[in-house]
Amino acid sequence: MTQDSPPPIAGMWKRKGSSSLNQPHPEELTRLSQVTVTATVLNEVGEIDRLMTSLMEQTLSPSEVVIVDGGSTDGTWERLFAAASKYSNLIAIQDASCSLKGSAGPIARGRNVAISKSSSDVIACVDAGCTYESEWLARLTAPILKGNAQYAVGGSCIDPEDRTTWDVASAPFFGIKLSADEPTKSCTARSMAFRKRLWRQVGGFPEDVFLGEDTIFDQRARKIATPAFPERAKAHYRPKHTFGSAIRQVASYAKTDGVLGTRPARLFRNLARCLAELAALALLPRSVIPLLCVLALEIYFAFRLDWRSFPRKFSPRLLGARLLFSLMVPWVVTWNQIVGLFTKRNRPNRQNAA
Repeated sequence: MTQDSPPPIAGMWKRKGSSSLNQPHPEELTRLSQVTVTATVLNEVGEIDRLMTSLMEQTLSPSEVVIVDGGSTDGTWERLFAAASKYSNLIAIQDASCSLKGSAGPIARGRNVAISKSSSDVIACVDAGCTYESEWLARLTAPILKGNAQYAVGGSCIDPEDRTTWDVASAPFFGIKLSADEPTKSCTARSMAFRKRLWRQVGGFPEDVFLGEDTIFDQRARKIATPAFPERAKAHYRPKHTFGSAIRQVASYAKTDGVLGTRPARLFRNLARCLAELAALALLPRSVIPLLCVLALEIYFAFRLDWRSFPRKFSPRLLGARLLFSLMVPWVVTWNQIVGLFTKRNRPNRQNAA
């Protein structure tokens, strides 16, 4: 194996800067030693370069960027390993236990491994598939660094430069905004920061949960600390959804809710929508009014969360896609949440299924 070859086994990590010639000046070390940015990835070769570039161009430079690879087979690890020679504050770790083969909650485990390897008191979390504005880290961590909060949530928005019709159509159903300027209180590990001691107090991210680990972390953290919601600290997310992939993601989250027995109110709300639609169709031979009422209600559900930022350019395709997706959601959620409730089995995501 040559000096530049990536380690062939799990559990290896690489960090440039072990030589005294590469150590930062003491004043620079003080300036950079407050925040560590963490992420876990698996088979994200198409996104990893964009992620790393945006993190390395922050106006508030992180003291470390710790990225854990769960055993990628598509070249992601090789790119990470090579980048560690370019960026002195990048720590690349490969740990095969951070995949579905090694853990029931591979995403949570990857986050916990990354955080445990960090040396900073303030931790920020990011995800592959996202990019970050240059002021993102400064805005997200400002309430914590100023001593006003222990926990901050930035949320996410659809990247305006690379979005599909189905990204826009499905966005509000995943708690994603269409504009970086929209206020949000949505918890997502695509953009959150906290004191490391808070992470310890809540027991880290739950490693027995396949999806929704950030939601459970948020619920536990809010019992201890009131979160701050800094403006314009969103991750610019690039899901690149097709209709099928967006529906599958809704199904995965709903099945996880069923497995965990969480959000029962969401199940009953969606079940009620399904029954209302069936009743309207059954009454159609007698009157069209129930169907018109249901359609009006479904239009409200489709656009109520983000109608102010919905693209103003008239697009029948985009409007139709949003309405169709909204009509599909209650059926997909109801079925999959009930299935998860009885089977107690999650569905693997595309990376872990690869």
